[in-house]
Amino acid sequence: MTAEPFVAHRRLLFTVAYEMLGSAADAEDVVQETWLRWDGLGDAARAEVREPRAYLVRMVTRQALNRLRTVSRRRETYVGEWLPEPLLTSPDVAEDVELAESVSIAMLTVLETLAPAERAVFVLREVFDVPYDEIAETVGKSGAAVRQIAHRARKHVAARRPRMEVSRAEQQRVVERFLAALSTGDVRGLMDVLAPDVVVVADGGGLAAAARRPIVGAELAATLLANFAKFAPEAPITTLHVNGWMAARVDPAGEFETAVAFVIEDGRISRLYAIRNPEKLRRLDEVAELTR
Repeated sequence: MTAEPFVAHRRLLFTVAYEMLGSAADAEDVVQETWLRWDGLGDAARAEVREPRAYLVRMVTRQALNRLRTVSRRRETYVGEWLPEPLLTSPDVAEDVELAESVSIAMLTVLETLAPAERAVFVLREVFDVPYDEIAETVGKSGAAVRQIAHRARKHVAARRPRMEVSRAEQQRVVERFLAALSTGDVRGLMDVLAPDVVVVADGGGLAAAARRPIVGAELAATLLANFAKFAPEAPITTLHVNGWMAARVDPAGEFETAVAFVIEDGRISRLYAIRNPEKLRRLDEVAELTR
């Protein structure tokens, strides 16, 4: 038996791992570990696998759980706020509303607050619609326990997830208004496009200047953001799709410095995520292949 099942489902396996970990680098490592285990089964054992897709999803989820427990400890010592690694995505991802929401920076940030087992159960059930009995086998718990975990995780996520019901036209309109005000340092214009209780989160990872704590409130956020125009008046700002949603990239001196993702609610930006850690910006020149 050849490696064809693995190749056929590689995009899916990467998407599962990425949603579990919020890091493309870690997800790639997990997918590679899954390939080594799949390949190591041998032709005879692989030939006996009746449902390769389900089998491979279980394998990659288990590897991701192992990695998640390791990186969770590492993130406890992270400098400042930790945000997921952004990915450049194609229009296909944006057209799949459920997939786009599940891989959005906002959702991945919420998933980061779940315990590892809760995250695995939520991702497999809510995003990939894996049957409860398969999830139970994957995480090593009873079906009843998995249902309880799923209920708890859904409740936890529902209480924290932002509403992201906005059309592409609305996304573009709001983001363009924001960028126009940002490029000129227009405090009033920024306040008009920011929700009164907007939350701005920046991730520099100790490698780039960034606020160590979230900035809350339109007035404070607008004042701080307006300073950008003073320090980088000629910085090119372009739009792109990041994790299924319209975002922006800032390139002062011709170097990719910041990726900015948004949550738009009721015509205004309610959350703004600025990823400045250079180690997290390496994949934004190549489209990531995500699928369900």
